Amino acid sequence: MPDKNYKQIVVLSGKGGTGKTSIVASFASLAKNLILADCDVDAADLHLVMDPRTLRREEFLAGYEAVVNKELCTECGKCRELCRYRAINGNFFIDRISCEGCGVCAEFCPSAAIEMRECLSGEWFVSETRYGPMVHARLGIAQENSGKLVTLVRNHARQLAQERDSSLILVDGPPGIGCPVIASLTGATLVLVITEPTLSGLHDMERVLSLARFFKIPSMVCVNKYDLNLEITEKIETQCRGQEVRMVGTIPYDHAVTRAQIMGVSVVEYSSAPAALAIRTIWEEVAAALG
Repeated sequence: MPDKNYKQIVVLSGKGGTGKTSIVASFASLAKNLILADCDVDAADLHLVMDPRTLRREEFLAGYEAVVNKELCTECGKCRELCRYRAINGNFFIDRISCEGCGVCAEFCPSAAIEMRECLSGEWFVSETRYGPMVHARLGIAQENSGKLVTLVRNHARQLAQERDSSLILVDGPPGIGCPVIASLTGATLVLVITEPTLSGLHDMERVLSLARFFKIPSMVCVNKYDLNLEITEKIETQCRGQEVRMVGTIPYDHAVTRAQIMGVSVVEYSSAPAALAIRTIWEEVAAALG
C-alpha cells in the first residue's frame, strides 16, 4: 500500500455498553473528510445511527466445516469414533454448530466420503453515510475468525482512505482485549479508551491501556457517565496521571443520549444537551492531539 496520508483513531472499551458507539457517531458528525470503520463485528451497531446506504455487499468465507457425501458413506462409524466434538449424529449428518472444522473425520474416512468446505461466516459491506463512507461487517451466529473479519474491514477502510484522499479513519473497535481488538489496533495513530466510573470499568481501562502500551500506541481516556460515581471517576483520573495517560474529558449521564438513539442520530446532532457539549469538547481535544 502506498504511503498513508491519514490518521487513524481507534475507540475502545474494556467491555460492551460503555457508550463507545454513541461517541464514535458523534465524532463522525464533527470530523471532516473521514472514513468510518465498525470493527465490532460480533455486535455491530454503528449502522443504527449512521443510516447507511449499502454500495457493496460481500460474503466472508473463513474456516472449514465437514460435509458427508451420503452416496459414498458406508456408515462405518470411524468418523464418529474420532470426532472429539461429537458433531456427527447417528444418521451421519454433521452438526454445523458443533463441528470445529479440524478435518480429522475427512482425513481418516476410509471411503473418502467427507469433504472439508470453506464456511460462509458472515458478510461485510461498504456503505455511504451522511458523513462519508463506512466499512462494516456482520459475523454469523456461532462463527469464529472475528479477528480475520476485523482485519478485512480495516484493510478496506485504508484502501478507501487512499482512494478518496481522506485525512481520518475513525474506528469503532470491539470491546475487551482479545484478537479482534488487536486486529483493530494495527496501524492506529491514537487510541481513545471509553470507560465508566465503576471498579470493573477501572480494571477494564487498565487492561486496554496495557495493550495499547504494548503496541506503543498513544492513548487517551474518557469517562462516560462520570457523575454516577464521582469517587471512582477520581480514582480513574489518579490512575491516568500515574501512568502519564491523558484524561481527555468526562461526559455526564444524560437522557438526551437515549432519545437521540431512538431517533437514529448521534446526541451531537440531536441537541445541545450537556452530554453533547462534553463530547464536542472531547473531540476538539482529540483532534488537536492528532495534529
